[in-house]
Amino acid sequence: MSFSEIYQIAGSAMTAQTLRLNTIASNLANADAGSTTEAGTYRSRKPVFATVYENSQLQAQSGSSAAAGARVQIMDVVPVQGELTRRYEPGNPIADGDGYVFYPNVDVVSEMADMMSASRSFETSVDVLGRARSMQQGLLKLGQ
Repeated sequence: MSFSEIYQIAGSAMTAQTLRLNTIASNLANADAGSTTEAGTYRSRKPVFATVYENSQLQAQSGSSAAAGARVQIMDVVPVQGELTRRYEPGNPIADGDGYVFYPNVDVVSEMADMMSASRSFETSVDVLGRARSMQQGLLKLGQ
């Protein structure tokens, strides 16, 4: 595996975790955004990722010694299916005719845990890039 492949894999992981953090920020920002209708209420969103293998699995099955790397591909950001919260707030200016307001299905505790996980994953990718750079510098010093 070349250094450029290491950079590409770590970079794709950082891009994926950045999207994950942006999605979490959007969910937390809209956690208390009420709506008059169920259809108009914000729904929590989650990113969907896929693994893309750099060297085909056929090489691994054929006994090739080439190291297979895998990068992360962002597939989509999908709304989370779940029940919206419906609260009786007749004094709220956006309440419907029956006095109810719909609130998003955002679980703040879960979002915070996801945020910590995404941050740690991003930091790990940064460490990988730093170590790869250090290895490259070590190789250059061998030639001196």
